[in-house]
Amino acid sequence: MPSSLSEVRLQHSPSTPRMPDAFVILFFVILLAGLVAWLVPAGTFDTKQITTLDGSVKTVLDADSFAYVEQHRGFVLFDGSGETTGIANYAFDGMVSGDKWGAAVGVIAFILIVGGAFGIVMQTGAINNGIMALIKRYQHADNLLLPALFLLFSLGGAVFGMGEEAIAFCIVLVPLMTAMGYNGIMAVLVTYVATQIGFATSWMNPFSVAIAQGIADVPLMSGQSFRMTIWGVFTAAGLAFTLRYAKQLKAQHDSSRGIESVAQDASSFAPSSLKSSPSSSLPGSHAQDNSERAQSFSTTDKLILVAFFACICWVMWGVIIHAYYIPQIASQFFCMGIIIGAIAWCGKRMRMNDISAAFVSGAQSLLPAALIVGMAKGIVLVLGGDDVTSPSVLNTLLHHTGTALAQTGTIISAWLMLLFQSIFNFFIASGSGQAAITMPLMAPLSDLVGVTRQVAVLAFQLGDGLTNLVIPTSASLIGCLGVAGVSWTTWVKFIAKFFACLFALASLTVITAVLIGLS
Repeated sequence: MPSSLSEVRLQHSPSTPRMPDAFVILFFVILLAGLVAWLVPAGTFDTKQITTLDGSVKTVLDADSFAYVEQHRGFVLFDGSGETTGIANYAFDGMVSGDKWGAAVGVIAFILIVGGAFGIVMQTGAINNGIMALIKRYQHADNLLLPALFLLFSLGGAVFGMGEEAIAFCIVLVPLMTAMGYNGIMAVLVTYVATQIGFATSWMNPFSVAIAQGIADVPLMSGQSFRMTIWGVFTAAGLAFTLRYAKQLKAQHDSSRGIESVAQDASSFAPSSLKSSPSSSLPGSHAQDNSERAQSFSTTDKLILVAFFACICWVMWGVIIHAYYIPQIASQFFCMGIIIGAIAWCGKRMRMNDISAAFVSGAQSLLPAALIVGMAKGIVLVLGGDDVTSPSVLNTLLHHTGTALAQTGTIISAWLMLLFQSIFNFFIASGSGQAAITMPLMAPLSDLVGVTRQVAVLAFQLGDGLTNLVIPTSASLIGCLGVAGVSWTTWVKFIAKFFACLFALASLTVITAVLIGLS
């Protein structure tokens, strides 16, 4: 993903170079993990309890307690006893590990259920219709429409991980922006860029922050005040950049000439499936159906949106007041899907079979992310597991990595975590998948280098989300650029300076989090 409910399947010519699929990368990673488990001796840590500033007691890893163990299991290709995870066992063992409170099986169920619930929400078309109604009403009021759209899409990225859905809106907004005197890049800015800024600074995204916090053993949706603040800061920065560019375009003498100047070589990068029939490349997003029913913003749409935001508030209330965790939150989102489906049925928007199909489609679109979570856990198991008190190669790697980072100080260590997550996102562009792969290492590593696990989660979400603005492995980015008629090289030249500013702001955010002891 970046955690969305649809996966864009872009067509490539045989001569077009492609990055290996995430599952191909994982396969070679598991081979490397098996080799490392064979060559590197296992080690263990002890844990200790500390009292935090708020008086709570936490169990953390004792960095000075590392010790090697004598036994060495060697290279394990297949273990028929089921006691050890070998290379051939990693997929199954990873998917069934843990329980409903977390690890792999709980997170996989969470992703599929929440994905199905949001599949129902998106299939109703209410969110699409609401945004389209806003566009229709304020299309001649640039000063109102552009900020409103940017804020809405940023909220979409922050609240429910909106990402690839931005492509469907790009299809609608490109001609509108052109008519208003702008260009395709402006459509990408107010849709995709806004969603990724919201995604990167989210305080409750169930596909990114919630999963990372669960793996790191951090209370779900904790640190909300800090994250809401940085969401406001980053969104304001993105909006300022967008409005500044809009002003530059308005100052140009001809909007059509402006499009030509920023969309050179667009035809070479726009996938044929998007040129001929944009909506056909959006399985699960129902762009065509939604565009047909987006002519009016009906009472049914209003009721659905009221129910949607009421359920979001219910989720936040449950987490803050009752400390709800993955099982309860998944059930809340499931109820949201049922309630919204019932409203759509009563409003004759969907039939019962349509509701069922939308749930299945939403869950199906997130199946790759769920599989990545399970397989990532399998890699950890091949390395001996993530229990610091049990012998594992992962503990040995943590010890040596932590020793090296500890020499740099807490601030530099936290910044290096941000840099690592930013680079890693090039290979695994899925937010939930990246969390599953990296957080088992980053969480205990943060204990070793003296930063809080909340900071490790923050470094993950900023590194994962912001780099989605530039990486060519992001299907949603390439899809939006294809719809807008802008080549990736042109886009990178355009966004490079702003991305550098965002990364600098992210670095400052991580440093601030370390200094204030964000937990």
